[in-house]
Amino acid sequence: MIGARKLNVGPPGDTDGMVMPAPPAAEGTRDGWLDDEPMPPWRIFLDPRGRIPRRTFWLYGVLALLGLAALGQALLGIARVPRSEADHLVNVLLLWPAMAVSAKRWHDRDKSGWWVLLVLVPVIGWIWALIDNGFLRGTPGPNRHGPDPLAPDPTRLEL
Repeated sequence: MIGARKLNVGPPGDTDGMVMPAPPAAEGTRDGWLDDEPMPPWRIFLDPRGRIPRRTFWLYGVLALLGLAALGQALLGIARVPRSEADHLVNVLLLWPAMAVSAKRWHDRDKSGWWVLLVLVPVIGWIWALIDNGFLRGTPGPNRHGPDPLAPDPTRLEL
């Protein structure tokens, strides 16, 4: 069991205690698989400032947005909204989060966030943006858009 510890519920010296789940993390501490994320999810989706690594781009900018699009399509289908209207509504709702995530990846490559407009160029723009955002490493060290999201955090203690 992940995060489990032995809790001795028997007499002192008894080592056959029950396995109990670990207590929740204290307030202000980070505990979970998203510990390495450079910023909270709301900021990843809504704020175009800052830098994110490729992993965050794939998790939030691709997988999460595709999941949200599928969920939106399913819910609007259940509500019997016509398919074309549902497509437009989902696209409008996810436009800003997609632009914010992409802008942060362009920032990590030390380019202006205005490069998100590259996707307006048919076919070549999408391919270029996917390669640049999804496969190429960002600028090592700090740049004009902030610190390197892959650099170790000197304020974080590893136990």
